[in-house]
Amino acid sequence: MPALNVIFMGTADLSGAALAALLADPTIRVVAVVTQPDKPSGRNLVAQPPAVKVLALNAGLPVLQPAKARDSQFLAELIPFQPDLIVVAAFGQILPTTILDLPKHGCINVHTSLLPKYRGAAPIQWAIAHGDPETGVTIMKMDAGMDTGAILTQRTTPITPEDNGTTLHDRLALMGAELLLATIPGYIFGEIKPQPQSAEGVTYAPKIKKEDGRVDWRQPAVVIWNRLRAFTPWPGAYTAWTTGAKIHTLKIWSAQVVDRSGPPGEILQANKSGIVVCCGEHALCITELQREGGRRMTAGEFLAGHPLRSGEKLV
Repeated sequence: MPALNVIFMGTADLSGAALAALLADPTIRVVAVVTQPDKPSGRNLVAQPPAVKVLALNAGLPVLQPAKARDSQFLAELIPFQPDLIVVAAFGQILPTTILDLPKHGCINVHTSLLPKYRGAAPIQWAIAHGDPETGVTIMKMDAGMDTGAILTQRTTPITPEDNGTTLHDRLALMGAELLLATIPGYIFGEIKPQPQSAEGVTYAPKIKKEDGRVDWRQPAVVIWNRLRAFTPWPGAYTAWTTGAKIHTLKIWSAQVVDRSGPPGEILQANKSGIVVCCGEHALCITELQREGGRRMTAGEFLAGHPLRSGEKLV
């Protein structure tokens, strides 16, 4: 059988593992890569290419960067590649029916949740934030909806207390790439039949916003701890500390739930072993933090230069 002609579509860092896996498979010929346009980044707002674009160019592949996937000109650019299959992983746009119907075998997507749970942009973060014991990856056949397509295969992984948004992202990226390669042959030869998603258990994972990281000390400590882990590295969990007329933003990098109590936001303890802050239920012992404009520090390092004291409040 000749190699399968595949167009790959992806933008976020997660998609790099899937593209690398496809490039390494001798039964697959990636004929083009589609990613979103370069975006300004850094202090000087210099346009930076998505990592997928860099990988594709290094492999000598043509790269397309449409502003909108629905543009008729973009469809015209895809047609000459005559794809047998389009593989999508964290592309960032919903595809129109004209593209979904273009390949002989349709379009399949690598999604980092156990669908129908956590449809949407940020399934990894919200699985941790909601305290789920496990999550996983789904390979689905795409339709015109947002992550509503029929399921081809799924694989699960536990969410451990040591996991955060970064570690779980990296693990699921590799799992998704492995499951993708394991799924394609069975799907192409009809051995894997698409199964419609259940109408029960549908949840959504909206795009993360900066304000999602603001700590509400009235919440239980375990809820704040889950959100801290979920939103690492961005936007992180952050709070405000007032000294005189100045308000400082403090980003919390690591913390533990401890069995202490008091008014939410009040500091019970501040020493080199940690800064203990009361929550709506129990307390959070902050062990690593960062002042806005400063560097990441241990609690001991931070307190050496910033006199946080018991009885003060974070808001």
